[in-house]
Amino acid sequence: MATTDDGTRTTFFREVRSAVTPHASLLVLGVLGLMIAFITSYTGAFHHPRPTDVPFGVVAPAQARGQLVGKLSRLPGSPLDPRAVPSERAARARLADRTLDGVLIVDPRGRTDRLLVASGGGASLAQAVELVVRSAEKAERRTVRTVDVIPADPGDSRSLSSFYLVVGWCVGGYLCAAILAISAGARPSNGHRAVIRLAALALYALAAGLAGTLVVGPVLDALPGTFFGLWGLGALVVFAVGATTLACQALLGIIGIGLAILLIVVLGNPSAGGAYPYPMLPPFWRALGPALPPGAGTWAARSLAYFRGSALTGPLLVLSAWAAGGTVITLARSILRTKDGNPS
Repeated sequence: MATTDDGTRTTFFREVRSAVTPHASLLVLGVLGLMIAFITSYTGAFHHPRPTDVPFGVVAPAQARGQLVGKLSRLPGSPLDPRAVPSERAARARLADRTLDGVLIVDPRGRTDRLLVASGGGASLAQAVELVVRSAEKAERRTVRTVDVIPADPGDSRSLSSFYLVVGWCVGGYLCAAILAISAGARPSNGHRAVIRLAALALYALAAGLAGTLVVGPVLDALPGTFFGLWGLGALVVFAVGATTLACQALLGIIGIGLAILLIVVLGNPSAGGAYPYPMLPPFWRALGPALPPGAGTWAARSLAYFRGSALTGPLLVLSAWAAGGTVITLARSILRTKDGNPS
């Protein structure tokens, strides 16, 4: 009986070892780490959103301008970063080019002022600025009337369509790259195969950019903006994320998929300024977001949709850098592996 039990135990442990190899155990631990990072990143970014140092303009008579700017800059928690603006026309121009996120226009002859906001850049930020200004005005026994000078489209009431569009493009980019990379081994084996995979990714990026633009535009009427501008942006986002994923896999093999998910999903999505624009995020995510593809893509999509393409240069350079960097690393790593005599 003991022999049978020992044999059964031996067989059982042998089956466990064959079913869950050490390599698989390490991958499972990696997945656990990604899950914990996911929860930490999203909860850390979203659990207590509040405006901090929001770029804010003040249009007021010269004799009161400096005093009002000083009072707004000393509000508890520093929700606003106020600066004087010479005229309403200049203020509207700075809202349109995304230099400012709100403007207070003081009425020197009455006690009702106007607050100009642009909910196309993020409804949650516009509402947060309104609450801060109303509270400050109430303390001065004044009232404020809010004017949304660049409102979100009726089909995009919370200004989230651009964010979800970019998230979809990012998901398509890294999934396509992962499939291409593992279809014949986890690592690109030589320069020719890497070039073919990058070319396939580029074709996919063009198709994915077009499909996403059609869905949010003509199909659902969820996002305004130039059709070809959004299509080009989508192709760049997809290729940038896909090339980054290929580069991660070229360097780390199958573990590179986890690194790509960490960069794009775990860190990139909550810091993208989607549900809560940058001034409402904690410092870490606020600083990180513009440097990652989801954040750069979301900012660019909103600029194309609502701000006539203003403030596009920075985000496009970020996306181009990820695309170029991913391409170069993928090709260089593949060629080096070939020279080292390790083709698959």
